[in-house]
Amino acid sequence: MAAAMNKSLVLMIVLLIAQSQLMTQSEAQTCSNSLASLNVCAPFVVPGATNTAPSSDCCTALQAIEHDCLCSTLRIASRMPSQCNLPPLTCGN
Repeated sequence: MAAAMNKSLVLMIVLLIAQSQLMTQSEAQTCSNSLASLNVCAPFVVPGATNTAPSSDCCTALQAIEHDCLCSTLRIASRMPSQCNLPPLTCGN
């Protein structure tokens, strides 16, 4: 009886880990797709852009992105220079 319970417990843990991995991959895909929708913001954010304010399409795309997705992306981007042995980014106003 105890051996069967241990096997059931191990199986449950393995299933939970597998489900967690699938959810993480799904969330990454969703985040990636959301970030791709920000292409409509390019005319506002590209250096030398003549647009002074984002379009309504850009604002809608930005609003649709989950906070964690955007923050994680910015956090990763800020670490990239050091991982490429480059000096850290410093941005002025």
